[in-house]
Amino acid sequence: MKTLMLPAQPADLMHLIRRGCGGLLLLLLLVAASGLAPARATAIDEVPPVGEPTTAQAQPRVEVLPRAASLDETAAQSRYSGQKLTLNFQNIDIRALLQVIADFSGFNVVTSDKVSGNVTLRLRDVPWDQALDILLQSKGLDQRREGNVLWVAPRQEIAARERQDSEARAAQEGLEPLRTRSFQLNYAKAADVAQQLGGAGAVGGSAGAAAAARILSPRGSAIAESRTNQLFVTDIHARMEAVRALIAKIDVPVRQVLIEARIVEASDTFSRSLGARLGGAGGRSPSGGAGAGAGFGGSYSATAAGAGGGSFVNLPSPGLGGQPAGVFAVSIFGESAARFLNLEISALEADGKGKVVSSPRVVTADKVKALIEQGTELPYQVSTSSGATSISFRKANLMLEVTPQITPEGNVILEVDVSKDSVGQDTQAGFAIDTKHVKTQVLVENGGTVVIGGIYTQEERETVTKIPFLGDLPGLGALFRAKETRSEKREMLVFITPKTLTDSLLSTR
Repeated sequence: MKTLMLPAQPADLMHLIRRGCGGLLLLLLLVAASGLAPARATAIDEVPPVGEPTTAQAQPRVEVLPRAASLDETAAQSRYSGQKLTLNFQNIDIRALLQVIADFSGFNVVTSDKVSGNVTLRLRDVPWDQALDILLQSKGLDQRREGNVLWVAPRQEIAARERQDSEARAAQEGLEPLRTRSFQLNYAKAADVAQQLGGAGAVGGSAGAAAAARILSPRGSAIAESRTNQLFVTDIHARMEAVRALIAKIDVPVRQVLIEARIVEASDTFSRSLGARLGGAGGRSPSGGAGAGAGFGGSYSATAAGAGGGSFVNLPSPGLGGQPAGVFAVSIFGESAARFLNLEISALEADGKGKVVSSPRVVTADKVKALIEQGTELPYQVSTSSGATSISFRKANLMLEVTPQITPEGNVILEVDVSKDSVGQDTQAGFAIDTKHVKTQVLVENGGTVVIGGIYTQEERETVTKIPFLGDLPGLGALFRAKETRSEKREMLVFITPKTLTDSLLSTR
């Protein structure tokens, strides 16, 4: 620690302050110029060299500390970036202390007439901007920064000034002439942009939220022309620039995703045999991932926490915690495994173990829902209040809703909603509808495949084999016919493969 002796005259002291003491001014003991007694020094006295007499009279001192960064900085100090200093003052005028901080930081300080009073403080090795905040908070003051000028005033005065400025700007906008400008939108809908400019899309559902989110001034307006997708905006010049900047941000091409879906009905043994073949001889780790003995690349992610090791893919999912297996299972394959799945599905149809019910493809934009629906509508009669009857229709179909979201890493988050309705028993009121519904959200790599399974259908079949005429004889006919009852359990598997389209086609206009 280095201690500098300061002169007692304030003019000489300020001259020393401006010199900066070699660039490291970290402690200042300022003596008031209006007849105040010198403040008693609180710094540790420097031991004089041997042979020199010691001085009993206390002198103002400036401590120059090393500016090495502390390793124990708190989270509160992380937002302060000023040079560190040490302050030790007793009953000093707050205006003089603000002048000291201004000279140290290089900022210009403008103080209000209502800033007055004295302060006693001791701050050691803190950033100067943090020291300024502590000083202002202790006196109920606040600051506003414009360029390299700091305006210091009481909080109430600053708040009143800001209200006056806001009212003045509003009054000026009310007198400024209006301008009208047209914007040609290429990708966004003009009607949607017009709602956003007017605050109609604000979150909160209240008039205050809509007014806060409104970009246009109270006098401004936006008209959407749907035929040419143009937007006509009428407002003052300052708001017109804000509208132009917003349109430049939102009127951009949106990335698109190709969604390939295959809906397969297979025997219940197909999914298990498929999992065994994909698993190879290596198995998988508890956290999911390719087994060591797998004969192809790719990755697998287990969606159920706590699923034990085993084969690489296991459809349906095993029971957890003593509970039976769930009604559906979700498995995720990498891009390499997806190619292997195509071969397995083709072999499935060739062996007669199942069939591909539907294989639709659809292209949708990022974060836009895609709907695939296939089935029939069943008519039924509905009685009206007048006693007449009318015909209504009830859907018994297979519906697949997929909403993709492209991540910054290039993967795709899929929100999948699958429902399969089929005709059930015939009742007096009409046909019953058997409903199966699966809804989930998964993260899949680009080109990977997510498989949703576990939707089962139980079929009971009774087959009678007999000899013509003899098998129909009463009593003896049982000797010439055979009855076989077969129970068949089938499973519906949904394979969904998202592929992001390249930006080359989207960037061309």
